[in-house]
Amino acid sequence: MAITPITSIKPLSGAASVTRIDRADPADAVDPASSFKEQVTKAIKQVNDLQHQADNAAVRLATGDLEDVHQAMIAMQKAKLALDFTIQVRNKVIESYQEIMRMQV
Repeated sequence: MAITPITSIKPLSGAASVTRIDRADPADAVDPASSFKEQVTKAIKQVNDLQHQADNAAVRLATGDLEDVHQAMIAMQKAKLALDFTIQVRNKVIESYQEIMRMQV
C-alpha cells in the first residue's frame, strides 16, 4: 500500500506576517513595567469591586429597586467565581512556597 504525501500544506512564512491583537479594554492590559505586587493588588481590587457590585445588586433586589433578578444573579455569580479563582491562586502560591521550603540545598 503506497502512502501519498500531503503536498497542499505550505510552510509558515515567518513571524513578520503575524499581526498583534490588542485587548478590547486598555484598562485590562498588563503594564510590563509594573511590579508583581502592583498586579496582585490590582487583581484583588477588581475582585473586591465585584463583591461590592454583588452586594449592591442584592440590596437593590431586596428593596425592590432592581426588577431584573437575572442582573443580580449574574453579579453574584461573577463575584463568586472571581473569589473562588482568587482562593485557588492563593492555595497554589502557598503550596509552591511550601514545596520550595521542603527542597534540600
